[in-house]
Amino acid sequence: MGYRYAVLGAGRQGCAAACDFARHGEAEDILILDSDESAAAGAAFRVNALAGRAVARSARLDVADVAALSSALEGRQATLSAVPYRFNLAATRAAIAAGSSFNDLGGNTDIVRQQLLLDEAARLQGVSVVPDCGLAPGLANVLAAAGIRRMDAPKSVRMWCGGLPRNRDLPFGYKLLFSPGGLTNEYSGDAVLLRDGRIALAPALTEPEAIEFPQPVGPCEAFLTSGGTSTCPWSFEGTLETFEYKTVRYPGHLVSVRALADLGFLEEEPVLAGGVMVAPREFLHAQLVRKLSFPDEPDLVVLRVRVAGRKGDRTLAIVFDLLDHSDPATGYSAMERCTGYPAAAVSWMQARGEVPSGAQPQELSVPAERLIEEVRRRGLAVRETIESGGS
Repeated sequence: MGYRYAVLGAGRQGCAAACDFARHGEAEDILILDSDESAAAGAAFRVNALAGRAVARSARLDVADVAALSSALEGRQATLSAVPYRFNLAATRAAIAAGSSFNDLGGNTDIVRQQLLLDEAARLQGVSVVPDCGLAPGLANVLAAAGIRRMDAPKSVRMWCGGLPRNRDLPFGYKLLFSPGGLTNEYSGDAVLLRDGRIALAPALTEPEAIEFPQPVGPCEAFLTSGGTSTCPWSFEGTLETFEYKTVRYPGHLVSVRALADLGFLEEEPVLAGGVMVAPREFLHAQLVRKLSFPDEPDLVVLRVRVAGRKGDRTLAIVFDLLDHSDPATGYSAMERCTGYPAAAVSWMQARGEVPSGAQPQELSVPAERLIEEVRRRGLAVRETIESGGS
């Protein structure tokens, strides 16, 4: 007998995660839930075609209806949420009530910290809750935890991650790879960091630096964004001097986004335009979908996590690198693979009882070396190198 999973949201990453359940997660049954019935049905059809068996099915459900969601999740060993982050707190409560372990793609640390307050309720139900899985936050943070645990005296963690089009010459040097709301959330608010061993805040879209990756990526820029560090600054305060995350883009992207921010397009308060009240951020979301989707342009993902410190009598840095591309065999983009597959691997580990019950941050609850092994099994080629010295 296999495992019974639920996936909330039939979009890009949700569909990729469901496919991973079928191929690597020992799935007996996968229930894909979405408010759009045709999207859910299409995702189930795609998963079944790739799996070569009728393992996925779909249903229409509004995840905001907590009672209906809890009923739908009964008998599911694990639930993966790929819906916008604003729904995740209520979805967590529904999963706990149903006795289903839960993880999500997250992206908003304030909501994650509220989810972690449900620790006792999850323990009483014997289920695990792991918010903020996926890529960054997600895999990046677990790689950081792995590096920290390999050190005798860890000192700093720096993470860089970006989803990019292969074609550098697109407008903004970018294509939309996940929900526009998730993107503007990253570009707004403050990044939570560790600086000099203490929690610190710094505005998103600041502290740019030049960084280079192997071809076909080449020279890039990186800058602070919100959400990427997730709960790690709190988890590692008192252990590390530095913990920070920066988003990677092609050179010139930051100047363009800052111009939009300066013009107020990231603001959520409605303004009067042509006799109609319009929220600038919602208008920007619509334009991002219209102008930056580029469905025929292949993407790639770059991720680098550098953990510096002392091991024995050596000062060194452990560097994890991932460069991934869209997969023509499955049709999944690099971002879908690198976000959906790690989250699905965590769900599989939850279903197997490898993650302790309760609501805990991923960097403390997910067996890091095990997850690295599993993402490699899924074709995400995480490489490791050792650098002498550094900080």
